[in-house]
Amino acid sequence: MNVPFVDLAAQHRLLASEVQPAIAAVLERGDFILGEELSLFEEEFAAYCGVKHAIGVDSGTSALELVLRGFDIGPGDEVITAANTFIATALAISYTGARPILLDINPQTYNINVACVEGAITERTKAIIPVHLYGQPAEMDPIMQIAGKYGLVVIEDACQAHGARYRGRRVGSIGDAAAFSFYPSKNLGAYGDGGMIVTNSTAIAQRVRMLRDYGQTRKYHHDSMGYNRRLDTLQAAVLRAKLQYLDAWNAARRHRARLYGKLLDHSSVVLPTEADYADHVYHLYVIGVEDRDGLRAYLHDKGIATGIHYPIPIHLQLAYRDLGYERGDFPISERCAEQILSLPMYAELTPSSIAYVAEAIRHYC
Repeated sequence: MNVPFVDLAAQHRLLASEVQPAIAAVLERGDFILGEELSLFEEEFAAYCGVKHAIGVDSGTSALELVLRGFDIGPGDEVITAANTFIATALAISYTGARPILLDINPQTYNINVACVEGAITERTKAIIPVHLYGQPAEMDPIMQIAGKYGLVVIEDACQAHGARYRGRRVGSIGDAAAFSFYPSKNLGAYGDGGMIVTNSTAIAQRVRMLRDYGQTRKYHHDSMGYNRRLDTLQAAVLRAKLQYLDAWNAARRHRARLYGKLLDHSSVVLPTEADYADHVYHLYVIGVEDRDGLRAYLHDKGIATGIHYPIPIHLQLAYRDLGYERGDFPISERCAEQILSLPMYAELTPSSIAYVAEAIRHYC
């Protein structure tokens, strides 16, 4: 049996009869930039998240950067985030000229350790970016309390957590703003790159709308030095067709996670945990195993594709050697980077495939 890590073609086969007419309608109208489908998708995604505003951009990285710029975060400022995240979180901070301040993680949730946040705040700190990693919400209540105490902005990195809930609230509706990615393999993925900023602040929404479109208030009237970071209308049409299925897909992922957990229970691997405050949407199903590389090679030989998210923590990347961190500064993040393994996970993954993967893992371990 061959088990892919993710099977985007399987999803498309189920949606082709809806996606193709939506694309054809855009082609017929020719409104490829800031068109009708984008406006409709922004309205629908805002309603889905439970916020007032949604602004489509060209990637999750752009979403993070532009919302930071929307809050006037730039050179000389510091932004606190997790050491265990995709590098785009840190890059977006750096692109503004601000400095990422990294913290270690909670070993159960893999998200930022909230007990470390307050001690990292300095007079230069302007924002906190909690990352809802792998589809598991970060612990938002204490983060919001700390931010309120020190007057800090909270920007949720929800790029891996479309539809997840924290104490019943959708991620993206808790902080001052949030960023989403629509990279094709995400729980809600486009047919290319894409991203979204959501917020309840009308002022931030207006500013970000200008920033994504050359700083224009109206055509050829540029109030600021903006960027070309717009979400394509074609991608918005695809995402509109998919959005109505997102909750069902997330429920399917949760069901598959439970099946993995049942079949791997009492094995020697460390299974992912769902925090008592969270509705985890399992963008990734990540286990921990001491002989990670050996198990990965064994699974590959059995036709099972896996991933590692992420093998090198940000503080040990060459791109960030100037931050001054050293090996040992974030021991939990470093240990996880050596032991975590992402198993196949997508809504169409069959129970027989999960059983095959679990059997192979148990046999190896």
